Amino acid sequence: MRPQRPRKEKSEYDQKLIDLRRVARVVAGGRRFSFRATLVIGNHKGLVAVATAKGVDTASAIEKAFRKAKKNLISVPITASGSIPHQIEAKYASSRIIMRPAKSGHGLRAGGSVRAVFDLAGIQNISAKILSRSTNKLNNAKVALAALQALKRG
Repeated sequence: MRPQRPRKEKSEYDQKLIDLRRVARVVAGGRRFSFRATLVIGNHKGLVAVATAKGVDTASAIEKAFRKAKKNLISVPITASGSIPHQIEAKYASSRIIMRPAKSGHGLRAGGSVRAVFDLAGIQNISAKILSRSTNKLNNAKVALAALQALKRG
């Protein structure tokens, strides 16, 4: 009889992979490839984080990003209607965003990686617009996180 491997318990955080890239560094004798994973994690109850990590294969990069994200969780104030307390604008690198609270039943109106951040944070009613022309998924997710972090409690 083979010894049983310890089973991994299910994490309390859901995760969404928003970007996976193959990156290369040039060494003597050619190129070495690794993978960069950008991950959003959250518990749908107000805790959310974004992290990136590199690894030799995709699984190790994702696992590293998950561990890194767990260390950088932020708490988001969510109203009773599942929205944010007030309107806010934020800027991170070249990305700019504006977020407005919405009435109950309005839904998530946001695009790309910003939508993943709101969903995993547990926000159900919000209207958000990326004002910059940047299509960089990582910067757009980080600007959403910066805006959520700047929200006033109330």
